[in-house]
Amino acid sequence: MISLTLALELRDAGLPWQPGPGDRFAVTRTEMIDDVFHVADMVIEARQLDTGTLFAFNGTTEWALDSVAQSATVWLPTEGQLREALGDRFARLTRDGREFVVELDDGTTHRDADAENAYAAALLTVLA
Repeated sequence: MISLTLALELRDAGLPWQPGPGDRFAVTRTEMIDDVFHVADMVIEARQLDTGTLFAFNGTTEWALDSVAQSATVWLPTEGQLREALGDRFARLTRDGREFVVELDDGTTHRDADAENAYAAALLTVLA
């Protein structure tokens, strides 16, 4: 899974996120930062309001949490979502020993033991 640090850097670099079913995210409150949530129409519903997106926690009796604003969350994109965000800049993904290597169309490479982190590092350079 993508590291929280890289997810925060992508958010700060302007990676747009239109929440949809299956998306992973974390709530940036200190006491909840290690919990990963998934958007699902039955449990965590992304509601579009005039003031922004609100995540409604439906039927979660074990949580004292009814909803949280999208601005208080960070998206944890999947490998496929990161590859899609790279678009035509993505050239290939290879493996070199224990590392995944993402190569962009200009020949630059980004390595990490986790494929999602390698994609995220590549995307950060594209967004810069």
